[in-house]
Amino acid sequence: MGKIAFVFPGQGSQIVGMGRSLADEHQDIRELFERADQKLGFSLSDIMWKGPQEELTFTMNAQPALLTASIAVLTRFTREGITPDYMAGHSLGEYTALTAANALSFEEAVYAVHKRGQFMEQAVPAGEGTMAAVLGMERDALQHIVDHVAANGDIVGLANLNCPGQIVISGTAAGVDKVSALAKEQGAKRVIPLNVSGPFHSILMKPATAQLEEVLNEITISDCDVPVMANVDAKAVQKASDIQQKLLQQLYSPVLWQDSVEALIAAGVDTFIEIGPGKVLSGLIKKINRQVRVMAIQDEETIRKAIAELKEVAK
Repeated sequence: MGKIAFVFPGQGSQIVGMGRSLADEHQDIRELFERADQKLGFSLSDIMWKGPQEELTFTMNAQPALLTASIAVLTRFTREGITPDYMAGHSLGEYTALTAANALSFEEAVYAVHKRGQFMEQAVPAGEGTMAAVLGMERDALQHIVDHVAANGDIVGLANLNCPGQIVISGTAAGVDKVSALAKEQGAKRVIPLNVSGPFHSILMKPATAQLEEVLNEITISDCDVPVMANVDAKAVQKASDIQQKLLQQLYSPVLWQDSVEALIAAGVDTFIEIGPGKVLSGLIKKINRQVRVMAIQDEETIRKAIAELKEVAK
C-alpha cells in the first residue's frame, strides 16, 4: 500500500444527527461536543442533533458543526493506530485538516470557523451574490467565458474546481446568470444554481478578510504534524508562518480541489479516507482518479469496515 491521505468535507455535508452515535458510545467524544458548546457560548450540539436542518445550514452554524463532527470521527478512528501521510480539506474542511494536524487547537478552530461563517454571511447583502455548479465543461472553456463576462463589468469567477466536468462559479447574481447562460450555449451539460447565502470563494468575500485576520491573530497557529494540502495553490503547507496567509487567501480564492487530489496522488497517495459527514469528497476523488482507494467514514459501522479493508490491503 502507498501513502494515506485523510480528507475532510466542507459546507454542504451537514446533516442533523451527525456525530451523535459516537458521542453516545464514547465519553471523550461526548466531551468534545461539550467543549465546542462551551467555547461558542451556545449549544451547537443541540442544533447538530435536534435541528432543524435550516438552522444547522446557516453558515455560522454549519462550519463549526462540520468541524466538530469530523474531529469526533477522527478521534474514534485514530485509536486504531492508522496515521496519514497527508491531510486535506475542502474549504471549511481545510480548518478541520489543520486541527487534525495540530496546527490549531480544537476550541480555537471551532471559534474561528464560527466567526468565519458570520463574516462570510455578512460580506455581501442577501440576494446580491450567488453561486452555480457548471457540469460537463472544461476548465479552460469556462474560464474564457468568465473572463469575458468579468471584462464587461460583472464580478464573477471560478470558485470550486472540484473534478473534471464539475466547476462552481461565484459572483454577483447578474455575473453568475450571464456566465450560466453562455456556458449552456457553449456546451455545458447542466448549470445548477446553488442554495447558498453568498458568493463564497469570490473576490466579493474580500471585505471579510480583515475581520478573519483579526480572529486568526487572536489564536495560536503551530506547525503541522502532518503536511496539509492548501486549497489556494494545491501545495503542502506545514510551517505556521505560511498557514494564516493561505487561510486568508482561501476566503476569496478558488478551491483547487482537483489539483490538490492530483498533487497528493503524484506524491504517492493511493488511499484517501474521507473523515466526517457525507461522501461528497469520495465521489469527487473517484471522478478525478478511478485507480485510487477511497473510503468514507462517519460512524462506528463505517469505521470498522474501513479498518477491516485497510488490514486486508496491508497483508
